[in-house]
Amino acid sequence: MTPHSTAPTTQWTSVVLKRNRKRRLEAGHPWIFSSEIDEIQGPFESGQLVHILNHQNLYMATAYANPSSQIVCRILSYNEFDDIDLEFFKTRVRQAKALRERLLGSAEGYRLIYGEADFLPGLVVDRYKDILVAQILTAGMERFKEWILEALVEECRPTGVYWRNDVSVRKLEGLSLYTEVAYGTVPNPIRIVENGLQFDIDVYSGQKTGHFFDQRDNRRLIRPFVAPTHSGRGAKMLECFCHTGAFTAHALAYGANHVTAVDISQTALDAAHRNLELNGLEDRATFVCANAFDYLRELESDGERYDVILLDPPAFAKSKNAVEGALRGYKDINLRALRLLHEGGFLITASCSSHVTAEMFQDTVLDAAVDAHRLVRLIEFRGAGPDHPELAAAPENNYLKFAVYEVRSRGPKKGRGR
Repeated sequence: MTPHSTAPTTQWTSVVLKRNRKRRLEAGHPWIFSSEIDEIQGPFESGQLVHILNHQNLYMATAYANPSSQIVCRILSYNEFDDIDLEFFKTRVRQAKALRERLLGSAEGYRLIYGEADFLPGLVVDRYKDILVAQILTAGMERFKEWILEALVEECRPTGVYWRNDVSVRKLEGLSLYTEVAYGTVPNPIRIVENGLQFDIDVYSGQKTGHFFDQRDNRRLIRPFVAPTHSGRGAKMLECFCHTGAFTAHALAYGANHVTAVDISQTALDAAHRNLELNGLEDRATFVCANAFDYLRELESDGERYDVILLDPPAFAKSKNAVEGALRGYKDINLRALRLLHEGGFLITASCSSHVTAEMFQDTVLDAAVDAHRLVRLIEFRGAGPDHPELAAAPENNYLKFAVYEVRSRGPKKGRGR
């Protein structure tokens, strides 16, 4: 049954941009900042549909507004003749679906809609087989909730749609937090296959929508670093911030001899253990419930060494003001990991802090290597998979950094000259 849709009231307002602004909008940047606006003509409320005009009053884009944010407008369309209606959302969903099917084929799970990068700012949708799990993050998108649901149902034909509108960013938009089955039935957990491995996903209360699809291809990438060498022995690996065990499962499936998986959440570790059991891999894993920073210090004191260490922490910087502290955290944890690696071992390290740039992250790892008296060679540097496309004009939205370094000693520390 198709959900009933009601049309939001549309009253157009014109937002006129300054003459001397940077030409970010023309390059395809999806946001308008308050500093770029010269004049607002008409009502201007949260979620209000607006036309963006240049200083000559020529049409540039269609957007929705948020007067209380520095990002005052988010772009929906660059076509003056687009009606923002059900057909508009159906077209956007259809385009997003076609791209994923072309790139990912028959994958059972992926990011179906990735906000601004799919020209639907403030909307995230993940697909788990025949179930869609969606998040609306902004007041502007909330106005179109019924149309979005109807478009998802008509274009994707799911058996269920689940709203995971329980993310704290909604509070900043004046929106309530809730979860609900919006359409059909949604079992929990949902079992999917990723890279040949089975995972049970808690879509009701797991982090984000339950699974981190952005790292799917990077999980496959770790194979050569953990697989058995000519000696026949696979890697001894340490994973910090293991969450529900996706990287651990891949490492063991690819031939790692043993993985120690660390997370501060016992709930996450229990889920990780169940996922390893699904794949018959639990016998070569040890789970440790601990603060990763503290645990790395203990391992260093105990003289432990590993062939591979994988760090995939949560975002350390959720605002620009937090970047300095985040970089200290990244340096500390990478420094301690570098000290625990065998000669020629591999540091696999990630950051999902959007305010920490790729250059900042690589410089921080290099600073850690200097202090750890190690030489590092960058083997791989990647972002998220192709179901998380990047807008070329908005590199600040490319939040994920994923790097693999080979680590070697710089030799004995230099003493005094003769």
